[in-house]
This record gives sequence, structure tokens and C-alpha cells, in this order.
Amino acid sequence: MKGLVLASLITAAHPVAACDVALMLAVDVSGSVDGDEYRIQMDGLAAALADRTITSALVASKAQVALMQWTGTSRQTVVINWTQMNTPDDVYAFAFQVSTVPRIWRDFSTAIGEAMALSLPYFEIVPECDRRVIDISGDGISNEGSFPSDHWPELAAAGVTVNALVIEDTGFPLTDWFEEHVITGPGAFAVTANTFEDYPEQIVRKLYRELTQPISALDSR
Repeated sequence: MKGLVLASLITAAHPVAACDVALMLAVDVSGSVDGDEYRIQMDGLAAALADRTITSALVASKAQVALMQWTGTSRQTVVINWTQMNTPDDVYAFAFQVSTVPRIWRDFSTAIGEAMALSLPYFEIVPECDRRVIDISGDGISNEGSFPSDHWPELAAAGVTVNALVIEDTGFPLTDWFEEHVITGPGAFAVTANTFEDYPEQIVRKLYRELTQPISALDSR
């Protein structure tokens, strides 16, 4: 069934110009994220995309960008499929979609490994991109489904890097946990938001780093 879905996605995709990076934005909508925190994430992400510096970097790299919502096992979906950023208007339109897309789930567990696994076949749709990056945000450890690091070998084989924006609001050293068990690939890194209110500022920093770091400067993890 998954093969049929992927085949239909590939068939539907139109040929596009080469791009520097394919960026899967994977947003945590698990039960630990309340309604206000969800809005902070989505509005903060939309504002970050529309930031002049980020918009310019997206257009310069002809980035392909998609948005995933993820929570517990079997509850992850790409809510906005790959969109190429050829002009600022493309970025603004995508940012508007991010700010208005409905939340699909709200009361389930945290399956980070499952979110990483779902991303993999989507990267096959954009083979023209030089880099493949999953940009995953989260406010808790994975507590359901496959363990994140179990997917490192297949991510490495597909040339996919996983970066993280870690929302530290519980007192647990969550950034350390993400660095040990989640992020992987060339130049992989984690950025910390000390609270949800800190998310909008940190997502700008994270996107800028992802979009402007040249491939030649990346180190293998």
C-alpha cells in the first residue's frame, strides 16, 4: 500500500529546477502540546519563513519545503507537500498555508522515530535536491513506536540529515537526549528553545543555519 501511495506521489510530481536543499518541517502536535503552544509553533514558523533573510535564502537555494504534523504511532502525515521556493511570493504563500493548516491530532503520544521514517519516501520525490534535511521540533522524548536512532542507517543510506529544535519546558535535559538519540547526518545540530515562547526566535536561527551552511563545510556525524 505504501508503495502505491509513493508511486502516485511521484507520478503527480512535476519536473522542477534543481534545488540545493529539500527541507521537511516536522512539527510536534502530541498531547503535551496544548492549543496555545500549537499556535506559537505554527505562527512562529510562518513568521520565520517570511523573515526577509530566510525568504532570501530559500529562494537563492530554490529549496523544496514540506510540512509534517506528527504525534504517536501511525499518526504522522505530510499536510503540505513539497513546494519549490522560486520566488518570494512562493515563500509567502507557503507561510500562509503553514499559519492556517488545521491541527490533525492533539491527544496522543510522542513517536519521533515514526516521524523520521515517514519522511524517507517523500525524499524520493525530490531527487534533484543536493541536500535532504528533516527539521524536527519536539518538547519530549520518544515514548512510542520505533526508537529514533533505529532509523539512522536508512537515513544515512538516503543521505538525509536530521536537525532538531528542542523545546525545553520540563526541567529534563531534553537537548542532550535529542543530540544523543535523534539528530544524525552531515552537520547535524540541535537548537534549544527554553520555552514555547522562545520558539519563534530560535526557529529563525535554526532555518538560517540550515539554509546557509555550505555542503563543503559540513562534518559527518
